[in-house]
Amino acid sequence: MKVHRDKIIEFVKKERVVTSSDVARFLKVSWNTADSYLKELLIENKIERMKKKGVTLWILK
Repeated sequence: MKVHRDKIIEFVKKERVVTSSDVARFLKVSWNTADSYLKELLIENKIERMKKKGVTLWILK
C-alpha cells in the first residue's frame, strides 16, 4: 500500500480532482481496489471525499 499511497497522492496533486475510476486506470487495478486505497488515505486524513450526484470525487486535503 505504501507505494500505491505515494503514487495516488502524486496523481491527485497533479490532477487536482479524481474519481476512483481514474485512480483504478492510473494504477491498473480494479475499481474496488482503488476505492479501498482511497478510503485508507481518507482515514489517514491525506485526502477528502466529496459526493456529487452519482459520483465520489477525491481531492487532497
